[in-house]
Amino acid sequence: MRLLLWLLTLTALAVGLALAARYNEGYALLVLPPWRVDLSLNLLILLEATGFLLLYLLLRTVTNTLRLPQTVREYRARRRREQAERSLGDALRFSFEGRYGHALKSAAAAYAANHAPGLSALVAARAAHALHEEERESEWLAKAAMHDEECRIARLMTEAELHLEARRYPEAQAALDILAAGGQRHIAALRYSLRAHQAIGDWRTMLRLARQLEKHRALSFDQAAPLKLRAHLEILRSLSLDAVSLAGYWREIPSSERRSPRLAFEAAQLLVAAGDCENAQRIIEDALKIEWDSTLAAAYAECQGGDVLGRIAQAEAWLQRQPRDGELLLTLGRLCRQQELWGKAQSYLEASLSVSPSRAAHIDLAQLLDSLERTAEAERHYRAAAKL
Repeated sequence: MRLLLWLLTLTALAVGLALAARYNEGYALLVLPPWRVDLSLNLLILLEATGFLLLYLLLRTVTNTLRLPQTVREYRARRRREQAERSLGDALRFSFEGRYGHALKSAAAAYAANHAPGLSALVAARAAHALHEEERESEWLAKAAMHDEECRIARLMTEAELHLEARRYPEAQAALDILAAGGQRHIAALRYSLRAHQAIGDWRTMLRLARQLEKHRALSFDQAAPLKLRAHLEILRSLSLDAVSLAGYWREIPSSERRSPRLAFEAAQLLVAAGDCENAQRIIEDALKIEWDSTLAAAYAECQGGDVLGRIAQAEAWLQRQPRDGELLLTLGRLCRQQELWGKAQSYLEASLSVSPSRAAHIDLAQLLDSLERTAEAERHYRAAAKL
């Protein structure tokens, strides 16, 4: 439809010009002594239009000829830029495809063409890292550092990631510290820092980072819980044999993070080893109020001395709610042995064996019978423990 409209327009214009020329009776007189030329006005107009067109074409030809070297230079530069862009695109594609040798070659070509040199160097460094060529990786990272105005944060994040993968944890943390000093504390940097501090063994910093990531919803509760548990366990172990520090750190732990039976068990064990049975007993009792755990109940009898009768009463109260818990029955048997309640101790130990036979229960019962000079029965339980 558009072509038809143009044809109609041109046809109408041609008809109009033909009619105008037909009724135009004017003429032009050109005098250059001794010559004289008479021309119709229509021919003069045609000659002027043709002359203007020829002059325009001549000037354009001369201009384009003079600009030819610059045009060639621009064309070559454009071709080089297009090739460099293609090389960088190929490097990224090869990297995603796992063809790291090709990726390194293409990234080097893009860098040589000075196209996004910082980004090209980082792609080459990643490819060299994947090829386990540490020397070339270091060279490309150094080249990327020369273009920090373009990709400083990307370079530091790449360095941190590559160092972490290569287990060069101090170097990774150094790069992350530079990022933090510049105010860059985004989620990815915090994740890398968490991994680095975990590997280094800086448990307090790791705990802080895990809480921070959970707060920002970068870690779910289920993801953060084992990390925080590991940090608490390692910190408690580092304070072993120092009852005051152990008890103080336990009080510092938020109540929401003290719910783990494993954490309570570890803290109680360490406090018992440090001689603070009172705090160990309190930790176990508080933990079992929240969630029942047989292993934690078994640790209740490890404290020697103190208010043994009170512990027996508490364990018997638990037994009303957990009547068939073999570990709890074993705990009661041990507590009764401490208090020299021989009959009750034997009853609880035998009940523990009837519910869930265990080597520990056989040995405790054998030792009890041995102390009562019932040697034959004791030997029978020793043999049963050896079989288990």
